[in-house]
Amino acid sequence: MSRWGTGALGRVVRSGVSRRRVQTVVIAVATMMAVASAVVAGSLMVATNAPFDHAFAKQHGAHLTVQFDPAKAGAADLEATRQLDEVTASAGPFPSTTIHPVDENGGHLPGLTLVGRSGPGGAVDDLDLKSGRWAQKPGEVVLSAALAGPILKTGSTLKASDAADSRTLTIVGFALSASRTADAWAIPAQVGGLASKDSPVTSQMLYRFDSAGTKGQIAVDRTQLAAAVPSGAMLGAQSYLDTKHAADEGAAATIPFLIAFGLLGIVMSVIIVGSVVSGAVGTSLRRIGILKAIGFSPREVVHAYVAQALIPAGAGIALGVVLGNLLAVPLLEDTEQVYGTASLAVAWWVDVVVPAVALLIVGIAALVPALRAGRLRTVEAIAVGRAPRTGRGQWAHRAAGRLPLPRPVTYGLASPFAHPVRTAALLLAVAFGTVAATFAVGLTQSLNAVGKASDPEDRAAVTAVSGGPVAQGGGPPRSRGEGTPPSADPAKVRAAIEAQAGTATYYGLSQAEVTLAGISGSVRASLYQGDSSPGSYEMISGHWLSGAGQLVVSTRFLERTGTRIGDTVRVTFEKDTETLRIVGEAFDTSDDGLHIHADIAGFAAAEAQSFHIEVKPGVSPDEYARKLAAVVEPLGGDAFANSASEQENMILILDAMAVLLTLMLVSVAGLGVLNSVVLDTRERVHDLGVCKALGMSPRQTVSLVLASVAGIGLLGGLIGVPAGFALHGFVLPVMGHAAGTGLPPSILEVYDAPQLALLGLAGIVIAMLGALLPAGWAARARTATALRTE
Repeated sequence: MSRWGTGALGRVVRSGVSRRRVQTVVIAVATMMAVASAVVAGSLMVATNAPFDHAFAKQHGAHLTVQFDPAKAGAADLEATRQLDEVTASAGPFPSTTIHPVDENGGHLPGLTLVGRSGPGGAVDDLDLKSGRWAQKPGEVVLSAALAGPILKTGSTLKASDAADSRTLTIVGFALSASRTADAWAIPAQVGGLASKDSPVTSQMLYRFDSAGTKGQIAVDRTQLAAAVPSGAMLGAQSYLDTKHAADEGAAATIPFLIAFGLLGIVMSVIIVGSVVSGAVGTSLRRIGILKAIGFSPREVVHAYVAQALIPAGAGIALGVVLGNLLAVPLLEDTEQVYGTASLAVAWWVDVVVPAVALLIVGIAALVPALRAGRLRTVEAIAVGRAPRTGRGQWAHRAAGRLPLPRPVTYGLASPFAHPVRTAALLLAVAFGTVAATFAVGLTQSLNAVGKASDPEDRAAVTAVSGGPVAQGGGPPRSRGEGTPPSADPAKVRAAIEAQAGTATYYGLSQAEVTLAGISGSVRASLYQGDSSPGSYEMISGHWLSGAGQLVVSTRFLERTGTRIGDTVRVTFEKDTETLRIVGEAFDTSDDGLHIHADIAGFAAAEAQSFHIEVKPGVSPDEYARKLAAVVEPLGGDAFANSASEQENMILILDAMAVLLTLMLVSVAGLGVLNSVVLDTRERVHDLGVCKALGMSPRQTVSLVLASVAGIGLLGGLIGVPAGFALHGFVLPVMGHAAGTGLPPSILEVYDAPQLALLGLAGIVIAMLGALLPAGWAARARTATALRTE
């Protein structure tokens, strides 16, 4: 770079950069946008690539969270577990219990594991205090960051239970535990006072092991711990692998679309930079010839034109890194909240690798046309000058002249054929911009469809509960105690719903743990009573439940069990065993994709825990819920109106990323159009002067310039829309596969014909917007000035 900054070569480089101000700005802004989008995409790919692993490593998370009975395992016994060969670190014992709090509005929260810790730090599970402070005295509690919301916030209060003499707890902070060791924390001295007969105090120990990467290794570690304490002292153990799997699977779905946008940005940056430098060479043939005539070698000419691209590109890259970091921060903060990871920031190596790769790409893109400049013969370059080859594009002018259009328009339509290489680059830029717009529109519609397809139970206007864990409006489950039977007779709740004026339809739902032949351990099941079609999941294949003896499962269930639609599965709930036929594959990723859906008939021990109600037209759900609650609350039940279904936070983040990256790519495409039109306009400035002298008005001049890109915009749209459609059809199934599920037609088939037609016009819009500035310049140019320009 030093030899480019001094001497004759340095003067040539500086002259070229300052003289071609438009091209310099285009290269700088295009590379800035490309680098900024790459930094954003790269940062999010790093953040969403195994987010659990990053947070787990930072917090020294617990491989096993173990509960011991303090009556059977004393301090000496627990101390002995620390000395096991496989144990590399441990923390505890911490007093632990389960509470069933009630919020300020009287809502019952799910059972929360409360652990007594004097502070957030530790050799294992070093908590990340997200807001507020740590509990310092009785009556203060710190909650998991996952529970934070409009109702639960710093300063809010909770009742430890629904008992009349329950203690009041003030929320003083929110903390994050990557290994999910607890839902709430208080000072150790307070835990005993919050325990109950049903939830006595236990001793929590946290362990890290040498080998804990697989379920088999975790099982061996657990067995060794159980053997090191008296029989029956270990009450239970929680592995970090379950939490890791859920977090990584959710994050994996974001990678394919980030890669797609990243590749689009790279390709477009190559096209734009190559087009700019090629245009600079094409419009400077006479200058290149003069440089060679006065003694510049071919290598120095190549160096000069590469440097003229690298200097503005370097400035654009630097600005792009800064802009990318600024744009990535809010998205990373949202990603941090969604994935529950520790504080995220742009990885330092992203800020190093992206600029280095961008500079290399710009150098290569500039080198190809620069080599052409170096190979030009001196006499040929001086003789040809800036003029296009004789006769090039004349056939296009003759053909366009036969069209029943004004002459300025036909002249503009034929102009691109004079520079086929430049036109091809312009066409590619417009096409890729249209691809990005088409892909982004389809992606956001698909993501919105995913949000609507999730948790179909929330579609009901009103939910009535007889007991057990039931979600309210997509929020945390409402519960009257984990593992407790319903406190209201479901039959009486059902009778109250039927008697309630305004009831249109309803169905009952019970969440149960069942066992299936061929699958070890229990599986979560949703058992439906009545016509459950209003709460049906989106179907990938087959159909939703329509009667007894039927089973609807997920994609992962079919893959794991090797079954398919039409096969039968034996399902056992308590003492009842039913053989159910698989009739449908649902879009459902809950419970590791093994959640099943069946009719409640045949399972005598199952009772509906909740009823999901649709009200008649004109009936207020809030008023209906208030009247129904007045009837079922004395029975021990409850009723509430569901809030409008909201998209999941991650879907909102993906929408924001898609819109942001698309705007950047479309802006880059517009810059490519701007550069090409500027070059064409400058080359034809003398011709424009002649036309103006013959009577062409400024408005007709604008029409001529805009018409010169209209055909390219139309063709770019015709190419870009099918390509964007195909990209959507490729990326969405890959995202679904990464999340462990197939995708239903409602998520894949989101485009309609009018929408595709409008997207086809996006190419024209991109081309027109890019050409507006040079069109205005051409219209304002004085006739005499244009005629004097050669």
